[in-house]
Amino acid sequence: MIRGWYIGSSGMMAQQNRLDTISNNLANVDTTGYKKDIAVSKAFSELMLRRLNDDGVIVNSLGSYEVGPIIGKLGLGVETNELYTSFEQGSFRETGINTDFALSGEGFFVVQTPYGERYTRNGNFMIGKEGILETKEGYPVLGEKGVIKIDDHIEQKKFMVNQDGILYTAEDNEEIDRFKVVRFENERYLKKMGSNLYATNEISGEPYIAEGNERPLVVQDYLEMSNVNVVNEMVQMIEVNRAYEANQKTIQAEDSMMSTLWGRVVTKG
Repeated sequence: MIRGWYIGSSGMMAQQNRLDTISNNLANVDTTGYKKDIAVSKAFSELMLRRLNDDGVIVNSLGSYEVGPIIGKLGLGVETNELYTSFEQGSFRETGINTDFALSGEGFFVVQTPYGERYTRNGNFMIGKEGILETKEGYPVLGEKGVIKIDDHIEQKKFMVNQDGILYTAEDNEEIDRFKVVRFENERYLKKMGSNLYATNEISGEPYIAEGNERPLVVQDYLEMSNVNVVNEMVQMIEVNRAYEANQKTIQAEDSMMSTLWGRVVTKG
């Protein structure tokens, strides 16, 4: 019976982790470039039960002889295996602001932070006081030549970008720079750092410049919205609540049986 408490509680903890993930997704449904998280659970290794004190030799289904035949398997509960980010494409929203950009396809913009290069899908940029293209947090956006800087004589309205990510002046087609867009071997393992920024780790691998068919299209005057589907998240939230309640009732039933057992033992004693 005590094992039943642990199994039920492990299920409740796993569902609580799923609920926290879903709640965070719903809270960021309107966050530009946000990518939803998914909690994945796995079962603990099952315990094989045998009758150790059986008398006589018994033939099992495999044709071999044994004294302690297999009774069956006993589950030992569940745990959260991993929390990973789904980089499915979000929908595009037209803004009419030419410092807003969206990536159509897999890939990331690169920004310079005090902690090194970080990567983002949020193309909601602005031109700073020094003519540097930067994020709303003030981090410079990187091109293939370094920090992207717009000369003072280039007015914002004449600042254009083509689908290959090349920045140029609208009047004389003078090339300014090209967005540094990168890819990863295992992007799902990138680590979220806040402000829609991602950092690399050993599993994700190092970034490499996206070229050719691997390079996403850069779309100006648009922003990529969150890839969170509110309806799906709400359905999953209902499923989590029901699973949580089921595990809760399991613990209550185990507690009731344990109380009855101890009551009878004390009464007989």
